[in-house]
Amino acid sequence: MKIKELPELERPYEKLEMYGEKVLSDAELLAIIIKTGTREETAVQLAQKLLSLNNTTAENLNYLNTLTIQELMQQKGIGKVKAIQLKAVGEIAVRMFKKSNYKNIAIKRPRDLAKMLMSDLKLKKEEVVKVAILNSVNEILKIEDVAKGTVNIVDIPIKDILYEPIRMKAPKFILVHNHPSGKPILSKEDIIYTEKINKMAEVIGIEMLDHLIIGNMKYTSIFTQIALLEEGRKKT
Repeated sequence: MKIKELPELERPYEKLEMYGEKVLSDAELLAIIIKTGTREETAVQLAQKLLSLNNTTAENLNYLNTLTIQELMQQKGIGKVKAIQLKAVGEIAVRMFKKSNYKNIAIKRPRDLAKMLMSDLKLKKEEVVKVAILNSVNEILKIEDVAKGTVNIVDIPIKDILYEPIRMKAPKFILVHNHPSGKPILSKEDIIYTEKINKMAEVIGIEMLDHLIIGNMKYTSIFTQIALLEEGRKKT
């Protein structure tokens, strides 16, 4: 059955027009972007099948953003044009929730920065390392990309982390990196590397406020974990 053969109130276009976009399912919203199905499936059925392929920890619509154009095209009924349209819509959604200008936003606590960067970093397939550079009252001066790609953060020279805070004569900074797995689990190496950066920053007179690991809607504060470990050692 084609979409035009469905009862009018079951067609995504008409349903959205009459009742608004919030009543549509994820598949129905996608069907409006996909527009046409195949001989065997309607656009809604094609969208449902596409969403059912999700075997990740990401929610359905977030999952689509993790797919490349080539991966989308592997699904029967999704050609290059539809794949590009889906990627464009996904990026629009990300940008709508992404602050376009971080400058002068005050960070009261490290989790404020984690929430700010979450939507951008949670879907990255590669590791990204950023430095948030702050002034004396914790307002963001700049967020600098230090490295991205197939990189292990502990292999990044400390001078690369500190270069921009030093150049800007900034008094504070927060280091941030994501885990493409979606799980912000820290390692012993993360702790050792963070402590080395913190000691070097102290030597040159810059305060490191934290090192955050971003996952899928979760984050870990390495400074908090270090403090908990220290507290545990004292008790024993």
